[in-house]
Amino acid sequence: MTKKVLFITSNAGVEQDELIKPLAFLRSKGIESIHVAPEQQPVETVKLDKEPAQSYDPDALLSKVNADDYDLLLIPGGTVNADTLRINEDAQRLIQQFADAQKPIAAICHAPWVLINAKRIQDKNLTSYKSIRLDLENAGGKWTDEEVHRCNTGGWPLITSRSPDDIPAFNQAVLSELEAL
Repeated sequence: MTKKVLFITSNAGVEQDELIKPLAFLRSKGIESIHVAPEQQPVETVKLDKEPAQSYDPDALLSKVNADDYDLLLIPGGTVNADTLRINEDAQRLIQQFADAQKPIAAICHAPWVLINAKRIQDKNLTSYKSIRLDLENAGGKWTDEEVHRCNTGGWPLITSRSPDDIPAFNQAVLSELEAL
């Protein structure tokens, strides 16, 4: 049976490489990867949070997907993307559903920020972009400075990485997690 990964983003401020590189990598491995956003409009990406990059059409609407249909949730970074998803009810619902069903979640760069509002950060060991370290710690997470970190605290796997530089290790950790399911 083909594994299915759900990528969730906002429609703006998504770090381009953190969306496109994992998406292309997983698809090249035969893994069905679906990208959803709040609106059926192009997703505007950025490079290093500042430079406008390409836009990409999402495959479906965030409000129309169900965690039961996917094996892993992947959240790309980008400061604006993460900050927007933090207050998006559909994104919060999906994160909670994945965690409650003990399904893996992978988040890179600023994306772990989104877990705070979903109330799924308590006692998790994780890494992220260094600027959100204090936010994650204040929410009950235990931060570490590693290329990629996997935590199973609370019965659900969380895979995190720090930045676009870590994408190769992040991709491999996500693939290994899927292969173990």
